[in-house]
Amino acid sequence: MSLQCYIVGGAVRDRLLGRPVKDRDWVVVGATPEALLAQGFRPVGRDFPVFLHPHSHEEYALARTERKTGKGYHGFVCHAAPDVTLEEDLARRDLTINAMAQTADGNIIDPYHGQDDLRAGVLRHVSLAFAEDPVRILRLARFAARYGFTVADDTRALMQQMVANGEADALVAERVWQELAKGLMETTPSAMFTVLRDCGALARITPEIDALWGVPQRADYHPEIDCGVHTLLVLDYAAQENQPLPVRFAALTHDLGKALTPAEVLPRHLMHEQRGLAPLKALCERLRVPVECRDLALLMCAEHTLVHRAAELRADTVLKLFKRTDALRRPARFAQLLAACRADARGRTGFADCAYPQAEYLASLLAAAQAVNAGEIARGCPQPGEIALAVDTARVAAIEAGKRAWQA
Repeated sequence: MSLQCYIVGGAVRDRLLGRPVKDRDWVVVGATPEALLAQGFRPVGRDFPVFLHPHSHEEYALARTERKTGKGYHGFVCHAAPDVTLEEDLARRDLTINAMAQTADGNIIDPYHGQDDLRAGVLRHVSLAFAEDPVRILRLARFAARYGFTVADDTRALMQQMVANGEADALVAERVWQELAKGLMETTPSAMFTVLRDCGALARITPEIDALWGVPQRADYHPEIDCGVHTLLVLDYAAQENQPLPVRFAALTHDLGKALTPAEVLPRHLMHEQRGLAPLKALCERLRVPVECRDLALLMCAEHTLVHRAAELRADTVLKLFKRTDALRRPARFAQLLAACRADARGRTGFADCAYPQAEYLASLLAAAQAVNAGEIARGCPQPGEIALAVDTARVAAIEAGKRAWQA
């Protein structure tokens, strides 16, 4: 049997954009599961018929249509049959730029004008079926962060309607985090959050972040922008430095405490850095943020202002900072904290190239503290109870010497 196979989706899109194609997905028209099995394909799909090619191991899915049966992205019934056409299969896809197919010899099949939207840099839904899956809001926002495309007016209106109808409330935590994490790692991650905020979805999935808009920055920092705009500048700076996901998440969430009113804060005397820990913990718990991202974000939230003031700190205060952040045992994570703090300092219009000596300064003091031979000190202590104080004393002295060397 000769199968009608077409490359579909992202592989076609990225080839037309001149970007590297990582994976190819295929759709098979006019076939049955039995026909694919007879040719050695291996079934892997649970919800609809997907098979792995016996040699290339690429995914081949039978052409299918979908019917909405309930809220969320699980509420679908799929229909795969030999009479489903390629155009019908493409019609169920989210965006026109993802609803193109390519024949084995390279011809493009584009019934929904995806090539026009690629050239125009527009993200546009294929049909009203877009509204049946709230994950598509997140995916579209992620594509905005990747490609820098704008959202078509009618698509923006449709997403706003979806949010108003409660579709975004049906998103499950794991899928939200999965899409947010991918968006954070795109070229311009701020675009994802701009799109989500514009349609109202940001307030539904991460209200702690959405609350930053309208909150003024401190006058001595950047009085002409609010905390939401500043946060996105910090995030984009971290992306420009090609920082890993934990640093980018820390950049995104470092100022959550600024959005709290005094009535929401107990005790009230806490600075916004410490106040921000409660909403940050709530966000991480709700979205089930991985431990590595959560822990660095908590350190950034609590300590970034102190890091900015590094030159003013006494040696014993620096050691306390190293202990709170576990820097002596985890210097690589402390380096990520410094990278996030640098992004915070430079994440302001006109500040992208400003000096941030605090990072190199604290890294040098950490190296000085680590150079202290704790084992040798312990062997020289007559009483075990004196060891910790003796080691701390030696480390403070090493840090003090490092401070003098830096200032020389």
